[in-house]
Amino acid sequence: MQLILPIYPSNTTLINAHLGVYEREGIVQYLVNGLPVYSHSRDDNASFRFITSNFIHQGLCRNVDIERAFGVSEDSVSRALKKYEAKGKDGFFGADARHGRAYKIVGGCRERIQSRLDKGQSVYSIAKEEGVRESAIRYQIKQGYLKKSPR
Repeated sequence: MQLILPIYPSNTTLINAHLGVYEREGIVQYLVNGLPVYSHSRDDNASFRFITSNFIHQGLCRNVDIERAFGVSEDSVSRALKKYEAKGKDGFFGADARHGRAYKIVGGCRERIQSRLDKGQSVYSIAKEEGVRESAIRYQIKQGYLKKSPR
């Protein structure tokens, strides 16, 4: 029986002796013993966190291997692994996955807030009364959707 050595493309970054990664045409490809096992687009952070957590969970590599190979922080690797162990794939792609959308002040809510701002009421008190975050109102002011009256 002949031993088949893992053969990696020339631009492969080795995560450890068995696991490698390379990028071609915006697609990141992961190799285990020279065989492709997973790929995702360069900008897909959820897939990156999912597959690296999967590799750690399966024992194919250690946290420190991912940190060194990709230059990511220890905390981010630990958080992703914890999410993977708690929720699995759904923690990264399912309905529970966070999408980073801020609260949006629209329609009648914006009109009520603007009328209170025109009367000189503080952002803090308006936020309390409307049940929105103070930072959401400040963001709307900064973006020009709301106008704060000068004192």
